[in-house]
Amino acid sequence: MTQSLDLFPIGNCAASALIDRAGRYVWACVPRVDGDPFFSGLLSGKAADAEDATGIWAIEVEGATQTTQAYLRNTPILRTEIVNADGAAVEVIDFSPRYRHLGRQYRPLAFVRIVRPLRGAPRIRIRLRPTMNYGERPCPTTAGSNHIRYTSDETTLRLTTDAPVSHILEERAFRLEEPIGLFLGPDEGLDADVSTTAARMLRETTDYWRGWVRTLSVPLEWQEAVIRAAITLKLCAYEETGAIVAALTTSLPEHEAAAGAGRNWDYRYCWLRDAYYVVQALNRLGAADMLENYLVYLRNLVDLANRGDMRPRAPASPQPELPGLTPGTPANGRAGHVQPVYGVGLEPVLTEWIAPHLPGYRGIGPVRVGNQAHEHMQHDVYGQIVLSTVQAFFDERLLRPANADDFRALEPIGERAFELHDKPDASLWEFRGREAVHTYSSVMCWAACDRLGNAAGRLGLADRAAYWNARAAQVRQTIETRAWNAAEGRFAATFEGDELDASLLQLVDVRFLPADDPRMAATMAAVEKGLRRGPYMLRYAIPDDFGLPKTAFNFCTFWLIEALHLSGRTAEARQLFEEMLGRRTRAGLLSEDISLDGQELWGNYPQTYSLVGLINCANLLSKSWQSIR
Repeated sequence: MTQSLDLFPIGNCAASALIDRAGRYVWACVPRVDGDPFFSGLLSGKAADAEDATGIWAIEVEGATQTTQAYLRNTPILRTEIVNADGAAVEVIDFSPRYRHLGRQYRPLAFVRIVRPLRGAPRIRIRLRPTMNYGERPCPTTAGSNHIRYTSDETTLRLTTDAPVSHILEERAFRLEEPIGLFLGPDEGLDADVSTTAARMLRETTDYWRGWVRTLSVPLEWQEAVIRAAITLKLCAYEETGAIVAALTTSLPEHEAAAGAGRNWDYRYCWLRDAYYVVQALNRLGAADMLENYLVYLRNLVDLANRGDMRPRAPASPQPELPGLTPGTPANGRAGHVQPVYGVGLEPVLTEWIAPHLPGYRGIGPVRVGNQAHEHMQHDVYGQIVLSTVQAFFDERLLRPANADDFRALEPIGERAFELHDKPDASLWEFRGREAVHTYSSVMCWAACDRLGNAAGRLGLADRAAYWNARAAQVRQTIETRAWNAAEGRFAATFEGDELDASLLQLVDVRFLPADDPRMAATMAAVEKGLRRGPYMLRYAIPDDFGLPKTAFNFCTFWLIEALHLSGRTAEARQLFEEMLGRRTRAGLLSEDISLDGQELWGNYPQTYSLVGLINCANLLSKSWQSIR
């Protein structure tokens, strides 16, 4: 079976895994989302059904002829039904437990599988083959009467089961005559038999997710797509710290010709830009819990930044030289300096290295761990911190509304934004080999100053409101003068430049320009003409550090859909939105990139950017609930 991104995520905001179309775990990291892949089959370069496949957890049915999969309604709980040639059928339920227990949220690093015979007595084989040290070798095992321990350098997980342990250890086929439970989690015993415990966990986890979905304010149209995207965005949160990762995977290539080109990145970290877009989208659905938890992460980050206390940590292993990487000097230690990306535990140093034992998805390497973007100067992040935080000064729903102390803590972030608004950076696209003064970055610096003015007004701090409004006006004047290309009659992607990139479409969303401003109309027309390829949008159409882009960027296509609607081309926007919905996986999700013919998804998965775009466009384009009353 050829590897594909047709994968179903499960998780609980502490654990996460990807399950393929045959019901096999092919990706899960421990002890955190950015840790060692316990199930590494996605990047092993082998088909998961190969006899020598590693890094997988399969429930195989002898003579299987048909497999169907779907989530239980309004949950990330996956049901897989496998039928064999004799008509015998097996049901597998996969989930990570999440529910209230003893006054707190129970969300262990754990995966539960409930395997039930539906018809007949099919023969099954369980192949549980975890790996360690990024695919270097199998995890050592020890066994007891009803459990197996799998030990890696990072952690020990215990499989507790009422299936015969020797059948699992020997991968022996056996008749499935009654339901069995498998709980892979912390190295501790369960307080009841595993099947009873798994059934209770299933009930309570189902109740949790359906209760959470009931709190969402969804649009009238495309509700199932929006709900699935929202649930998956929540799975990308690491709730212990409040971090939100850009994707659950590393090194899924941007296109099929990426072998040797280096277009493979580790997205299992918290980009402040991506997280801003996530909380913005979920806010539009009323999911205040995600905002509140992320604000905890941001307050800690701002505190550390203002103290200049982002102390580097030593890399875990020697790091080889990387192609296309120009090491920089992190500005750690400077008060107010903020990186574009941090670890889920606020780690500032994410040293990038290549895992030598994993060939990569379809053999397309390299497999990267860490991300050199932590060394970049990307000035838009100052705006994204303030934009993520400013709602807390106005939102009475929050358990902890922002106060004057929070405002004072944000002011150094605003000062950095003002200081850097006309300075070169690597841009939101994270160019590694060149810098320029990027319009998007400057506009986000303007937004930082503008929103600090709003927050000061809310707090009754008239002098600070005047100060920040004046700063915002100065930045605006700079942008309108230096980013405007008079010869082309439009804004450019860089100051005094003529380049185009899709981020110019965001000038409306951030409220720098109204949609009906003639300058915005001219800029949109130029971006569409220069970057649209059929239904899809490129980020940019010039060579970067690794050559010309060969795939479209899904988030940018959603930006185009928004711009089409706001410019009065709503019928076209709806048609293009339906096109994008049709390109989702069977799980209802999207990766980062798509081939220009629309036939295949590429890049890390599930991609928060892409799901944010889906939610935002559905909200924008949907008919009103009033239309049915």
